[in-house]
This record gives sequence, C-alpha cells and structure tokens, in this order.
Amino acid sequence: MAQPAPWEHAEPLTVASAPVPAYGSGSLADLLPTLAAGMGVPGVTPAIPELTGTDRACVFLIDGLGWEQLRAHPDEAPYLTSLLSGSRGGTGRPITAGYPATTATSLASVGTGLPPGAHGLPGYTVRDPATGELMNQLRWQPWTAPDAWQPYPTVFQLAHDAGVHAAQVSSPAFANTPLTKIALSGGTFHGRLTGEERMDLAAEQLAAADRALIYTYYAELDGAGHRYGVASDTWRGQLMYVDRLVQRLAEQLPPRSALYVTADHGMIDVPFDEEHRLDFDLDWELRAGVALLGGEGRARHVYALPGAEGDVLTCWREVLGEQFWVASRDEAIAAGWFGPHVDDRVYARIGDVVAAACDDVLIIASEREPKESAMVGNHGSMTPDEQLVPLLEVRS
Repeated sequence: MAQPAPWEHAEPLTVASAPVPAYGSGSLADLLPTLAAGMGVPGVTPAIPELTGTDRACVFLIDGLGWEQLRAHPDEAPYLTSLLSGSRGGTGRPITAGYPATTATSLASVGTGLPPGAHGLPGYTVRDPATGELMNQLRWQPWTAPDAWQPYPTVFQLAHDAGVHAAQVSSPAFANTPLTKIALSGGTFHGRLTGEERMDLAAEQLAAADRALIYTYYAELDGAGHRYGVASDTWRGQLMYVDRLVQRLAEQLPPRSALYVTADHGMIDVPFDEEHRLDFDLDWELRAGVALLGGEGRARHVYALPGAEGDVLTCWREVLGEQFWVASRDEAIAAGWFGPHVDDRVYARIGDVVAAACDDVLIIASEREPKESAMVGNHGSMTPDEQLVPLLEVRS
C-alpha cells in the first residue's frame, strides 16, 4: 500500500515528518546568489544547479503566487501557464519558499540570499530578546535598529559593489521602510505606482548596463487572497492582471536578459468555524504557561513563562498534534526548519515551541489579532499550497 504524504496523516505528527524547505539547492534564498554568481559577483555561491548564467537578470516577485494556485488556474493565467513546463531551468518543478512561508521572512531570504536562521527574520512576529516584546517584522513595530536586527549585506549590495547595475522597482511606499533597507537595498530604488509602470521601468533598468540585477514586485494578489480567498472572483481577477504584467515585461526584455517570475509563498483558504479556527484567546489549555504568542495562524512561535517550556510543549502536542507539526525550539532547529544553521543572535527570537499547520486549520487570536484572525486566505506553514513557489523563466 502506498504511504500517505506527510500532510495526509492519521496519527500524531512527528517533527521529522515535516517537509523541510530545500535550503541550499532550491529555495528562495538560493535564487539571487545563483544569478549574481553567474555575473561574476564575488562572495556568493551558485546554489540552484538548473539555472544558467545571464548578463542581465530581472526577478519579478508576485506576492502570494503559489505554485499550486497557479497550476489550478490556467484559464486566468494563460501566459504564466505556458511557462510552467520551463520552471526551474526547464525541469518543470517549483522551488520552496522557506519556513515560515510569509512575506517578511521570504523577502529577507530573497534579498540576502540567506535562510531565516541566518538573516534573522524567522516569522511574522517574533520576540525581541533585548526587550521581551513581540516584534512585527513586516511592519517593523516596535522600531528597532535595522542593521543590528539583520547585519548581512544584501546580494544587491554585493552586486553593486562588484560593478553590476542593481535596482529595485516597486511601490513608492516601500522606498524607505526598514524591511526594504535590510532585505532589498543596494543600488537604486525606483518607486512607481502602477504595475504597468513598474514593468516598463524594470525593462529599462535591465537595458541600462551590460550587467544588471533588477528586482520588481507586485503585492495586490496577496491582498486579494487574504481578504477574499484564493477561490474568489477578486483573486482570480488579480491573477489575470498579473498574467498580463508578466507578458508585458517579457516582451520588452533587452538582449542577453532573463526574467525570473517567483513568489514569497502560496496560500490556503481556511473555513470560518471552530473546527478549523482554534482561538488561542478562548482556549485555556493553549494559553496555560504561555507568556507571548507570536508568528501567525499557520506558523506559531510560542514563548513560555520561565520554567513552563516543557509543559507548554506537551500541552500543545496533545491538543494539536494531529493537525500541526509541534516542535521545541531545538527540535525545529535540528530538523532544519529555519535552515542549516541558526545564528546566536536569532536563537531566542524563535519560540520555545514552534507549531506549523498541516491541515486547513489556524490558531487565531481573536482578541489580540482581530484583523489577522478575520483573513480568509492564510499562509506560513510547510504544506505544498504554502511552500511551493514557481521559478518561471523567459530569456531574450
């Protein structure tokens, strides 16, 4: 009899059964180092063997465009669908986002070329060991010194220092954010409001030098998924628009260029009932011994009161063990969830207990996180719907 996939389980989940991201060979953190190495940038190592070098490369990151969702909507995205068979250097396979599969973590992985355990953004919200407070790494609240939080240079900076033309083309709202500074800075930032303007300018920036590394971004697909779900007409309409944007950019590529279309995570819709949305704020068992609840609904960091770490781990496993991969901090690190190594400065940012959803379930916090708890589409964990992202390629 065929063995079930890790997410098709009947017994409590083990830490070892979690499908760990492909750090070092096929994750988001491996993309820019591979491209920059092909341009002769020192200090980076190629890690995705299927990709071949190019003098000019543009990465178009579409927030929320998961591999599984794209494959499920060929009619809405005919151009993107035509590129699926060539994903990941012609293998027709996806890459993985990294854990957790969430925007702040993934953008830092893309820009630094490092997994979360090194760059230090291991979740949507994590505890700042210096203050004991939760730090929202997407909104950068409360503020902390960006360079101390993430001290490594970005691949864009390394490329710029090596004489490669590096540029980011995105919304003007992101020009001076701490997340942009620590994850995507280096070279020049160009703010443009519309998707069409970004595509046109990205093509111009590619043509601006013999060697160029360009990044552009579109966020609204993710927003539609969060608000209305990936089964909604609004989300499908956004996918249709994104499809046209990609084709617009592809048709303007200058000679010796490659366009890579990828994403920071996929998404899953979660039903609005007590079976699928477990409310931490109303569950005394889950709250017992917990000082802070971090992360997000499908990728929780749980910070225990001093001395209660073992009891919290036991309780969370007993309550959630058939629906979540539940690990201690050291177990999650040893299993490679955050990459092959976790820096000392990052260690205590990770929860005493880490819980990653396997089923279509959430741990919401209706009182502490009312907006997040009301979202239809969610992401963060290691299931294929969330973890697998495309690496579509167009060459001129």
